Amino acid sequence: MSTLDLARINAELGRDAPGLVKWALGLNQAPIVTTNFRPFEAVILHLVTRVQPDVPVIWMDNGYNTEATYRYADEVTRLLGLNLRIYLPLRSRAHREAVDGPVPALHEPRHAAFTEEVKLEPFARALRETAPKVWFTALRATDSAVRAQMDPVSINPDGLIKVAPLLHWTSRDLHQYCEAHDLPNNFDYVDPTKGEEQRECGLHLAH
Repeated sequence: MSTLDLARINAELGRDAPGLVKWALGLNQAPIVTTNFRPFEAVILHLVTRVQPDVPVIWMDNGYNTEATYRYADEVTRLLGLNLRIYLPLRSRAHREAVDGPVPALHEPRHAAFTEEVKLEPFARALRETAPKVWFTALRATDSAVRAQMDPVSINPDGLIKVAPLLHWTSRDLHQYCEAHDLPNNFDYVDPTKGEEQRECGLHLAH
């Protein structure tokens, strides 16, 4: 898919989320959409599944989510009929904490290994098992400095077409979409691999 005219696609569809989703699914390449069920995640899941209901939805459940997040995941999965595939770390949270202790602080050398275990390795496993060509993600330019430099459509070094239909959306845009489509939301969310609001978790640095 290296023949894609990314500059033209980003210029024409970069701010047209529904149009970008339809274009990407229209490539007829195996897609996935990743989610962590953070605030407003129902938006990307609704946008993609109303075009292709059976698209695999990949959730790397790190085991440290809030109770509200787990309830939200179940609610959105049921509401949208998601083809949800949950990828867990190879060790349970109880096992990890018994051996290694609680979540390491950001400045600790062990934090990189923690992120690898609970997020990056499960995602690598998901990629091997689903073998996607198109990856939908809900990342937004306001999330971090790294994401502010991204384009709505890019091609990873491994050839995976990465599509971020919501890149230029504001929280207000997302809220209005949820209101218009009667979608639930979740604000009780914590990502133990980030630790700070604007810190990049590593997934979009590695991929």
